[in-house]
Amino acid sequence: MLRQWRGLAEDCVLLDGFHALKHALRFGARIPLALTEDRAAALELADGLAPDLTRTLDGLLREVPPGALRGLVPRPHPTGVAALAVRGGGRVADDRTSPVVVLDNPRHLGNVGAVIRLAAGAGAAGVLTTGTVDPWHPNVVRASAGLHFATAVRRCEPSALPPGPLYALDPDGRDLRGLELPDDALVAFGSERHGLSEALRERADHLVALPMQPQVSSYNLATSVAMTLYHWMAGRAPAPGGPGRGTPA
Repeated sequence: MLRQWRGLAEDCVLLDGFHALKHALRFGARIPLALTEDRAAALELADGLAPDLTRTLDGLLREVPPGALRGLVPRPHPTGVAALAVRGGGRVADDRTSPVVVLDNPRHLGNVGAVIRLAAGAGAAGVLTTGTVDPWHPNVVRASAGLHFATAVRRCEPSALPPGPLYALDPDGRDLRGLELPDDALVAFGSERHGLSEALRERADHLVALPMQPQVSSYNLATSVAMTLYHWMAGRAPAPGGPGRGTPA
């Protein structure tokens, strides 16, 4: 089993922990191997947090000896569960009905994962990143709790962005509160340190800014994305059967 893991790991995405595996399964990920150091405890967790997946996990999880996961993953999750998933697709539909988040040369892997988790919860059509960071890096997937599979995620340079009006967040832009973001918008956020690149700024159709008190220099990247997506969501009536109130996971 451990040999099988090592053979699959190079071509698969690591799902680090029960919650990442839970979300990946809910959104249709293909899981060739899922391991746990305590099968009974993992299934008990499923009964409490994901009863819709208990039967699936019962057939999927394989138990390994205590301490075995330390030889397979850099930092075993407290839930004692790790799995491998086939990497998802990153195609964004041209006729989409929700915005796409564009992260311009992000550097912090945890921030990228947090943004993907936000995008999944808000129903965004995708998260595209420019630059060198791999948005499917294990640390990003860990921070997203496996919600990569709930939306489109891929690396994409400014010249290859999908169609749609591009709204770029910039301190010199127009206050977001006076604008209505269209459903097919691309919403671009600059890097944590350097802001928007010239390529993204030139590509932008609109520069917009988040409201902020004087003397406050900036918001965290994930906070900026959350504020912007909430602004878009607040302008639309809740869809029947659409997203409800969430809980931490």
